[in-house]
Amino acid sequence: MDPKPMTTKERLAIPRQAMPAQDPKERIHNFREVNLGYTPELAQQEAMRCIQCKDPVCIKGCPVNIKIDRFIKLVAEGNFLGAAKKIKEDNVLPAICGRVCPQEDQCEKVCVLTKKYTPVAIGNLERFVADYEREQGKIELPDVKPASGKKVAVIGSGPAGLSCANDLARLGHSVTVFEALHELGGVLMYGIPEFRLPKDIVKTEIEGMKKLGVKFVTNTVVGRSVTIDELMGEEHFDAIFIGVGAGLPWFMGIPGENLLGVYSANEFLTRVNLMKAYDFPRSDTPVFDCRGKNVAVFGGGNTAMDAVRTAKRLGAEHAYIVYRRSEAEMPARAEEIHNAKEEGIEFLLLMNPVEFTGNEEQWLTGVKCIRMELGEPDESGRRKPVPVKGSEFLLPVDMAVISIGNGSNPLIRQTTPDIEVSKRDTIVVDINTMATSKEAVYAGGDIVTGGATVILAMGAGRTAARAIHEKLTGTAPNFNEW
Repeated sequence: MDPKPMTTKERLAIPRQAMPAQDPKERIHNFREVNLGYTPELAQQEAMRCIQCKDPVCIKGCPVNIKIDRFIKLVAEGNFLGAAKKIKEDNVLPAICGRVCPQEDQCEKVCVLTKKYTPVAIGNLERFVADYEREQGKIELPDVKPASGKKVAVIGSGPAGLSCANDLARLGHSVTVFEALHELGGVLMYGIPEFRLPKDIVKTEIEGMKKLGVKFVTNTVVGRSVTIDELMGEEHFDAIFIGVGAGLPWFMGIPGENLLGVYSANEFLTRVNLMKAYDFPRSDTPVFDCRGKNVAVFGGGNTAMDAVRTAKRLGAEHAYIVYRRSEAEMPARAEEIHNAKEEGIEFLLLMNPVEFTGNEEQWLTGVKCIRMELGEPDESGRRKPVPVKGSEFLLPVDMAVISIGNGSNPLIRQTTPDIEVSKRDTIVVDINTMATSKEAVYAGGDIVTGGATVILAMGAGRTAARAIHEKLTGTAPNFNEW
């Protein structure tokens, strides 16, 4: 496509380019990625919609401050590899963020085109250039500063840990990442389904970090295998970043939760995503046989959508979302709700479970629900659901997945009592540096905020890396030089 100069009026006349996707009738029978990505032609056409504002507020809407206007200009010019390099100055995981970040609530939300038009598809373009670079086999490693002689331990290989480790390695520090599971990637590997985030993409991003010199140690549970104090003492690490996430599932506390067939979303998705239970018996890990069964998922967030869409792919005849508020209050991304509806997911809204029922063998057979109505807003700003008296009914289900949120990993606070935690058991930090109450120990991501987004965790990791570097060297890094 000829990137000839265009007037603003001509740019505004270009419609937003839709992302090609698998047909819903096909994709419910496979775990291949739903969205197929832009072609080069679609990417350039979409990039030309950007009017190159003098004050690109979209950058401020990005937690890691990607130079959005500059990378999109390169896409419009057809310089896709240059665009990928520009993004990676600020974001180590563009292929991942382009897929799973809620751009509609961040960079795209503040795009000036939203005043009269649809915003530029920043996320789709980010994904395109990262995929293009990988598929062309031309991933470039960034420059690395001379060795500082300092050692930093990063606990957790999720988005916060990876972001922090990447920046510190580039700044010349010796970085070791400790991961509790046998695979690297944290929630990117165990929490997000293959059809939303192919695992090969996560592995490719991590391989690039290994080439930068980052060391990875798996099957190491910090707080059990080794403590924070031991890492700082016997192992001689100069600083530590804690990015262990919020992986402790919450339950509803209603009768029958211990019945067979009741899962937490964490267990269900970990079995399917990380341990390939969808490929049993060729894989070693089984999961509930959903074929021809009724499956209910309780919750309205992205994890709930992931779980219910996974159940549908495993053969569920009826896959329900049971949510106590209306669709307007759902925290899940609009795209995920739309995709779920296309795939035949049944939404049972303004309903709340009060009891699970089972048979003599202790297998789940149903869930007793009560209908709800919306009252006044609660502390979250959403209208509070109120039970409707006398509206109970029994929903026959064979499997239930509870997806109402997660608490903080308890192992760190149990073994390192001098790290201050909040009433919610999250680690308390200085938000400007991510420093904890313990000297030379920093933290970020869901262990600090509670369950949040990939890109917010990455932003916290980058903030911590900056502060750690300044503490170890006495000088602040200038990420703008990258």
